[in-house]
Amino acid sequence: MTKEEFTTKFSDPPDRDSLTILVPKEDDPTDQIFVFFPEEVKVGVKALKMYAERMQTAGTSRAIVVVQQSLTPFAKAALVDLFAPKFHMEQFQEQELLVNITEHVLVPQHRLLSKEEKATLLARYKVKDTQLPRIQHSDPVARYYGLNRGEVVRIVRPSQTAGRYVTYRLCI
Repeated sequence: MTKEEFTTKFSDPPDRDSLTILVPKEDDPTDQIFVFFPEEVKVGVKALKMYAERMQTAGTSRAIVVVQQSLTPFAKAALVDLFAPKFHMEQFQEQELLVNITEHVLVPQHRLLSKEEKATLLARYKVKDTQLPRIQHSDPVARYYGLNRGEVVRIVRPSQTAGRYVTYRLCI
């Protein structure tokens, strides 16, 4: 949408709570994800609990929380300890989302492999997944694609000698 349409719909400056969206996955409408934009500059555990209740009501277990500055230390700990088993909440700062890193000339094409593709890859090369090169769970591209530990991503880089170079990485 254009900036004028956005301003008309959400006002200027926008009400951050009205920006909250629930988006279904394209190929599986039952798999949904919430995107929250908290009003608070530093988001605490209370806001995260409110989001978890809203997620439970909507029947979804995944969310992205776009914060203005950061989470409080207790909220960061709660994401790992309190919410992790039941809910998968990812946290991004607004500053991180200003530029789409996957469109940068130095970032090669990444594609997440399905479980079947991963099994085929491991059987083809006769390796265990732990023998693959690794990509950190905290890597900016891994965060962009929402990679979970144990998933494999296919990376295609341009090569002067081979034309293109394909490699696979295991998210740890």
